Amino acid sequence: MSEVKETVEVKQRTSWDEALERESWIAPLVDIYETKDDYFLNAQMPGVKKEDVKIKLEEGNLVIMGRIDYESNISNKYALKETETGNYYRRFKISDSVDESKVDAKLENGILSVKLPKHERIKPKTIEIK
Repeated sequence: MSEVKETVEVKQRTSWDEALERESWIAPLVDIYETKDDYFLNAQMPGVKKEDVKIKLEEGNLVIMGRIDYESNISNKYALKETETGNYYRRFKISDSVDESKVDAKLENGILSVKLPKHERIKPKTIEIK
């Protein structure tokens, strides 16, 4: 007895490099602020899952990318749509005052938060008088 099985096409996600060339990318809205010890970057990336975020430090730049699920976005029947649909991409020049080995990031409620710690050498120091 032989069974006939239906072949189902599996849609493979393209690589990040291919996606940069072929897919639509928009700049997320970003807030950057500074404290005594750190710089903070908060980027709005609604519709992006943690596993679909890529953060790179290269050649003095911080690159943030987030990919959305186009299939679920396209299938929605909008009554009103005021937001752009696309993947998120933004590049920032960072100074050498950032300790690249300690950069930390999290994604929560559509907000990507990146903590960029300052090098100890640039932090203000109080000198005790003896």
